[in-house]
Amino acid sequence: MGFQQGLSGLNATSKNLDVIGNNIANANTFGAKSSRAEFADIYASSINGAGGSNIGIGVNLETVAQQFTQGNISTTGNPLDLAINGRGFFQVLRPSGDTAYTRNGQFKLDREGFVVDNIGNKLKAQPWDDAVGRAVGDAQPIRLQAGLGAPVATGTGSDPALRGIRMGINLDASSAVPTTPIAFDKPASYNYATSQTLYDSQGAPLTMNYYFRKTAPDAWNVYATVNGQPFNGPAPATGLVSSMTFDSTGALTAPTTSPTINVVDPRVTPAATLFAGLPINFSGSSQYASGFTVSELKQDGYASGQLTGITFDDSGVVKATYSNGRTQNLSQLQLVDFSNLQGLQPMGANLWRATFSSGDPTSGGPPGTGTYGALQSGALEESNVDLTGELVNLITAQRLYQANAKTISTQDQVLQTLVNI
Repeated sequence: MGFQQGLSGLNATSKNLDVIGNNIANANTFGAKSSRAEFADIYASSINGAGGSNIGIGVNLETVAQQFTQGNISTTGNPLDLAINGRGFFQVLRPSGDTAYTRNGQFKLDREGFVVDNIGNKLKAQPWDDAVGRAVGDAQPIRLQAGLGAPVATGTGSDPALRGIRMGINLDASSAVPTTPIAFDKPASYNYATSQTLYDSQGAPLTMNYYFRKTAPDAWNVYATVNGQPFNGPAPATGLVSSMTFDSTGALTAPTTSPTINVVDPRVTPAATLFAGLPINFSGSSQYASGFTVSELKQDGYASGQLTGITFDDSGVVKATYSNGRTQNLSQLQLVDFSNLQGLQPMGANLWRATFSSGDPTSGGPPGTGTYGALQSGALEESNVDLTGELVNLITAQRLYQANAKTISTQDQVLQTLVNI
């Protein structure tokens, strides 16, 4: 028996204790992965490898293997907390300009509007392209503009199918025909009225009032005013928008297409066109003897809004929300993966970098696609450290350390016996 075996055992067990201690220390670190010390025996070299009775000369730490098993998912309620349930890593841009990878989803907004982790690394995602309705291009840091979102004038919305005004009403078939000429300040001259808010190109609101007047059985006229003035200008303009007719079943027969109107701005003199060719869709309207109801009255404009928050959906789409109730897609997270996870180099702060051993990261994909795990917003992945198992390993390592120390003590006693002969 030599001192070398016992000394190598002490060194190896000491390193094993370090690994176990690090695991225990990170048992409550979100996104942390446990490690395992892996050892190999050592034999002295022999000529031509001959001899089958060689005695080993100790043990060596071969590697500290990272264990990328799934950690438990813990809900937090914070929309900027993100957890991956399955394979994949978040991409973050470090201040040095290189990309690192993490499973720790504790993100927040910095003073410049970037989504960052606790040490300032910026979360990367693919920019969203509204024209094609998906994320395109290379992943780059997510940034929110804290200023006002631009307004959209009524009739200029991005979806042609929803452009302009959409009206779904029921006009009571049993209503009587008014006997006095239409006058917007005289309720007896019309049967029903309703209103909505329109927005100009600067996001200023205007009130559009609609007046429905029965002219004959199954026939109605629709009038409108903007801020109290006929929509099509001062007198002698009548404010007539369109005529509506219905068949004996109460179904709309005219207009068959959406009429367009030119709305005059009552706020300026002389009057100027505010909305040109604004379509009004009456297709959802009917005439049943069941009272006047408004089932739909929508328009596609909106005022400017202040940024109020950010959310992530299950597919990784980053959505900015504004005080005007609008949402805007900003980008989409692209998770990456590696062919050899244990080849990743740990950098501390729950970060890894790619190495030759790990291979290059995959091209990336949205959460929940291919082999990538599902994304959960308002949650975090806990450490995968099994604390009970680590405590048992700690006891075992302690006993092994004592046993290796005992071999050194025994060898010392043997040598002392030789000296005393």
